[in-house]
Amino acid sequence: MINNTTGYVPGEDARYGKSVTRVSWGAIFAGVVLAIAVQLVLGILGTGIGLSMVDPVEGTTPGAAGFGIGAGIYWLITTVIALGAGGYTAARVAGVHDRFDGLVHGLVVWGVTLILTLYLLTSAVGGIVGGAFRTVGSVASAAGTGIGAAAPKVADVAGVDVSDVRNEAAQYFSTAPSDPAQMTPEQAQKEIAQELPALAAGGQDGARAESRIVDIIAAQRKISRPEAQAQVTRAKAQFVQSKNKAIATAKSATDTAAGAAAGTSFTIVIALLIGAAAAAFGATAATRRRV
Repeated sequence: MINNTTGYVPGEDARYGKSVTRVSWGAIFAGVVLAIAVQLVLGILGTGIGLSMVDPVEGTTPGAAGFGIGAGIYWLITTVIALGAGGYTAARVAGVHDRFDGLVHGLVVWGVTLILTLYLLTSAVGGIVGGAFRTVGSVASAAGTGIGAAAPKVADVAGVDVSDVRNEAAQYFSTAPSDPAQMTPEQAQKEIAQELPALAAGGQDGARAESRIVDIIAAQRKISRPEAQAQVTRAKAQFVQSKNKAIATAKSATDTAAGAAAGTSFTIVIALLIGAAAAAFGATAATRRRV
C-alpha cells in the first residue's frame, strides 16, 4: 500500500524502489563488540571488588558459598547490562523502525556474543592446557633421559656395585618356601598379599587363596587352623563391610554431584535467557519512530 502523502511503500526504499535489508550485520557487529567490551570491563571491575574483600590477616574473608553466590549475581547483572547495551546499539545504528526488526537485531547480538564468547573461552583454555601438557611431557622426557644417563655415574661415585643391587633385588623377589612354617615374616606377608586379589575375586580360586592364607597365619602365629580360619573370616567380614560402605559413599557422592550439575545447568540456561531478554529489550527500546 502506497502512502498518499509520501508515496512510501513499506519495505522498499522510497528513492530507488528497492527492497531495504531488514538485518544490518554492521550494526550487529557493533553491538557485539560493545557487549563484549562492557562485559570485560565489568568483569575486571568485579574481580577487583572481590579481591579487595579478601583479608586473610584480619580474618574477614567471605566464605566460599557466599562469595560464589555474590559472584554469580554480579555476573548476571553485568551480562544484562552488556547485552542490553549491545542490543540497543545494534538497533540504534541500524536505524530500524519496526519493533520486530529491533527484536531480531537484539537476539542476533545475543546469539553471536554467546557463540563468540564460548569460542574464545574454549580455544584459550584448550591452548593453555595443551601447551602445559606438552611442556610437562617435554620436561619429563628430558628428565628421564638425564636420569638414565646419570644413574651409573652416581652409583660409581657412591661406591655401589650394580651387580650387588641386582642380586639383592633378585633375592627380594625370590620365591618363598612352599611350607608356611619355613617362611620368614616378610615372606609370609608377601605371600598373603599375593593371595588377596584371588581371595577378593571369590570362586574356586578364592577358596584356594583363603585356605593358603589360613595355613600361613596358623604357621606364623603358631595357632590351630580353626583359630586362624576364624581370624580370616573376621577379616573378610570387615573387608566386605568397608567395601559396601565405600560403595554407598561413592553412590551418594555421585548422586550429589549429578544433582549439583543439573542445578547448575538449569541456572545457566535461565541466566542465558535473561541475557537474551535484556538484549531484546535494549533493541526494542532503541527502535526509532517513523517520521
